[in-house]
Amino acid sequence: MFDIGASELLMIVIVAVVVIGPKDLPRALRTAGRWIGKVRRTSNHFRSGIEAMIREAEMEEMEKKWAEQNARIMAEHPPVDLSDHELRPLPSPSAETRSAETPPEPAPAPDDEPQLPLR
Repeated sequence: MFDIGASELLMIVIVAVVVIGPKDLPRALRTAGRWIGKVRRTSNHFRSGIEAMIREAEMEEMEKKWAEQNARIMAEHPPVDLSDHELRPLPSPSAETRSAETPPEPAPAPDDEPQLPLR
């Protein structure tokens, strides 16, 4: 914020000691610290208020955008009246379809053929 170097800070301290005096300097620094703290708190409060207003404006903009998209989707896909359709449960799989889905087990090898290890 302020670009103050070491030499400039030393010059400010020397002028403060000469003008204010070494006796009153701690009280003056305390008063300056209080004022700086008040300014910081006020600026932080102001900044947070501005950020809250920006967030609210962005939310309103997004809500408008979502409402437009919802209206477009609802216009493209009109609602369907299902009151005249009969609801039926899905058929359960029968034994025939279950046996067709499971693979057959391999036939056992004859005893005279050597068994190879499976990897």
